[in-house]
Amino acid sequence: MRGAGGTSGGTADFFIGLVMAIAGLYLLLSRITVSHAFNLGYPLYQVPMGFTNLSLTSGGMLVPLMFGVGLIFFNARSVWGWVLAGGSLAAIVFGVIMSLTISLQAMSLLDLVIILVLGVGGLGLFARSLREQ
Repeated sequence: MRGAGGTSGGTADFFIGLVMAIAGLYLLLSRITVSHAFNLGYPLYQVPMGFTNLSLTSGGMLVPLMFGVGLIFFNARSVWGWVLAGGSLAAIVFGVIMSLTISLQAMSLLDLVIILVLGVGGLGLFARSLREQ
């Protein structure tokens, strides 16, 4: 009888490692906080213009989106309309993602050690179960 992954490794190691890795990853991800600073006046992109910077705000990205949507409603085959609408929509989504702030919540050293042992130890057991004995 073959074990996990078609190898002679242990099926029990496979499942124990998988559960440990998932638990460690879950505990780690549950301690991460994601916040944002995105609003319609938030500067998405800045272009240097001599001694100053020209800021393109997220609200300013709605202008080419509106023109693109208008061109699409006027003529659905308008390449410029699709380029304007798609490009400005992509820029807005990109700007929202770039404005995210990801931080790790405070926790005790014991909590962090347990999370790391579960995650890395589980991956080790999981990988060992897939290896030929």
